[in-house]
Parts: sequence; structure tokens; C-alpha cells
Amino acid sequence: MEPVLRRLSYVLLFLVLLPIAFRCSNGEVVTLTADTFTDKVKEKDTVWFVKFCVPWCKYCNKLGTLWEDLGKAVEAEDEIEVGEVDCSLNKAVCTKVDIHSYPTFKIFYDGEEFAKYQGKKDVELLKEFVLKEADKATKSNLEDFQDEL
Repeated sequence: MEPVLRRLSYVLLFLVLLPIAFRCSNGEVVTLTADTFTDKVKEKDTVWFVKFCVPWCKYCNKLGTLWEDLGKAVEAEDEIEVGEVDCSLNKAVCTKVDIHSYPTFKIFYDGEEFAKYQGKKDVELLKEFVLKEADKATKSNLEDFQDEL
């Protein structure tokens, strides 16, 4: 009976750890790295709102749970993903997208920078901004598609 219990405990452990290993991106902030950034921001029909920060930045630390709260606030929006890049660990990404101060908030669509947020650090204002810019990005993509026809 012991081997059965051992297998059962492995299955239970797997079920507990599975959500941690494969973070669901809807409603959560996705950590982007040099290995994942380019592929993620090129995802078809997906707007990425990305925070670029470093751990030692007092302004980044003052944000507290703002970015996670934003992720939850746009959870129902299928075409919007919220991500973050730690520039101390992913300098190549931050150099490539021209990050010079922290925190910086940028929207990407079809692999290109689409907009930069420079307003107050407030969940509702950030949500309003990303919804407006996502609407612009998807409409511009639709217009480009119609022009090709």
C-alpha cells in the first residue's frame, strides 16, 4: 500500500505546484525576460502593457501592488496582457526598447511599441489608458488589413 500512497502524494504535490509553475497570464502580471519578451509582445491580436523597473528604484518600490492590481482590473479583457521586465536582469531588453528611467510603462502591439504611459500612477487611469490604446491598436490593425484587400 505504501507505493500507492507515495504516488498519490506525488500527484497531489503536482496538482498544487502546477499553477505556480505555469502562471496563468489572465489577471496576473507576466514576468518577461530576454528569452520571452520578443515572442510575447509579438503575439497576434494581443496588446501588452509592460512595466520596466529595477529593484533598487524607490519610485518602482512605491508602486506597491499597483501593477498586480492593474492585472486583476483588466483580467476580463482577452486581448490585453500585463507584463513586467526587471531591467537589472534583462538589460538587453531594456536597451532594445529604449528604457532610460524607472518605472517606465509601454504598450506593445504586433511586436512594436505602440504607446507610452506618462500619467499618474493610478489603477483606474492605467486601465483607462490601456483600454483606449488597445482599441486604437486593434482598429489600426483592422484598417491595415482592409487596405490590403
